[in-house]
Amino acid sequence: MSLAETELNIGGTSFKGVYIAILFSLATTLGGGVWTASSLYGRLEAVESVSIPNITPIEEKVLLIERELAANDVSQLQGKLATLGTNLKTIIDQQEKLLLIDENVNDLEKEIEAMKATVTKAELVTEKVSGFEAKLTTMKREVEDLWSAMDYLSNPLK
Repeated sequence: MSLAETELNIGGTSFKGVYIAILFSLATTLGGGVWTASSLYGRLEAVESVSIPNITPIEEKVLLIERELAANDVSQLQGKLATLGTNLKTIIDQQEKLLLIDENVNDLEKEIEAMKATVTKAELVTEKVSGFEAKLTTMKREVEDLWSAMDYLSNPLK
């Protein structure tokens, strides 16, 4: 049985299979169109039901930010940044010089410590020499006393 041979009798009217197929395709197309239209209508209702918030506070904040930017003179920021870069370069150069000076100071501190050790040794030697000098003076006086005693013994009348 083919579509061309099929017939449908409804209320005494016969419909051929081809007409039924055409009618069925038109009905499904119309049904799909109605369904799409109702879906679109439902979406539009959902969009319309969303309330639009009041954006006045946001507009005020934007205006306030614009005023602050103008008051802070952001347009001159590039020049200020260039000046800051130059100042930082100068600071870095000075820092390098200070590091060299610091190295020299460390070397001088080492030399001073070595000199302190030498001075301490010299003070010890000086103390020993002073002690030796005192002993030498004492010995010299004793020798002179001995010579005086011998002179006296050799010639007591003198």
